[in-house]
Amino acid sequence: MSLALDFALPPGLSAGEPPEARGMSRDAVRLMVSRGDLEPSHHRFSDLPGLLEPGDLIVVNNSATLPAAVRLDRLSVHFSTAREDGTWLVELRRRTATASEPYGGGEPGEWLPLPGRATLRLIERETPRLWRASLDRDVEAYLRVHGVPIRYSYVSRDWPIESYQTVFATVPGSAEMPSAARPFTTELVTALVSRGVGIAPITLHTGVASPEKDEPPYAERYEVPATTARLVNLALESGNRVVAAGTTAVRALETAAGEDGRVAPAAGWTRHVVTPENGVRVVTGLITGLHEPRSSHLLMLTAIAGEKALGRAYEEALRNGYLWHEFGDTHLILKK
Repeated sequence: MSLALDFALPPGLSAGEPPEARGMSRDAVRLMVSRGDLEPSHHRFSDLPGLLEPGDLIVVNNSATLPAAVRLDRLSVHFSTAREDGTWLVELRRRTATASEPYGGGEPGEWLPLPGRATLRLIERETPRLWRASLDRDVEAYLRVHGVPIRYSYVSRDWPIESYQTVFATVPGSAEMPSAARPFTTELVTALVSRGVGIAPITLHTGVASPEKDEPPYAERYEVPATTARLVNLALESGNRVVAAGTTAVRALETAAGEDGRVAPAAGWTRHVVTPENGVRVVTGLITGLHEPRSSHLLMLTAIAGEKALGRAYEEALRNGYLWHEFGDTHLILKK
């Protein structure tokens, strides 16, 4: 397996706190830019307007993050994804001194008492890691009272839910933050629009990732509005870039794209996985974080950047001490 997909991530390169806690603004995180065969260049995220051209379009995910973790004495329940029948996919994790770790227990039909006198019933395993389960009340309302943001061990303490929201977050539903858009600020959005760069929303509610597992993504709820579809098609017809802010935006757009590369309004559940084999039809640029070794996200990045360019970029990120994960640094991939 190439370096682009398999590498060792030093523990010191995991961002353990938001940049604001390090005395920085959100848009002061580092931004590495990859352009095909060119050597990667290094910037701050606030430089983004100067790296794009008038007429380019950034597609952002407006999903808001839920406080999706419910803590018991020994276990945590991570609420991942709502299903069409009202059940939810959940992950059971054993609590540790620092955060949590995978828990392999549980039985179909088992009832778990949760805080606030709620009861969660395990129905069946959806994947080796995720259960389909039913809560005896509205999940999102329950989480607003009893939940906290999902946190993994590389983040040493809890942060308020506001730390896990992007400036575009308007539609609650994600178990984990669509973090590629976290560095955007209202000032930066104003600067982009002033330069003539458009911004259009999609919605894709992200489920729980797992830092211990290398798994393909499963079905997630999404919507591509008619206005966004029209703006994407116009940008491409005009020879401008369509830059997805995050792998979630790529997944939604590529799901809604026809064989001719035109995007139509769409909504529902997507199981679409972008790989180098099926490629991309719409997206010509991507703003993203730095991803775990062997993750399925790296296959998507390879489809956009190419394996050689992605390998070069990750070598550069490791050599220059870029920070990984949701509070870390960023990467702009441009196909042209």
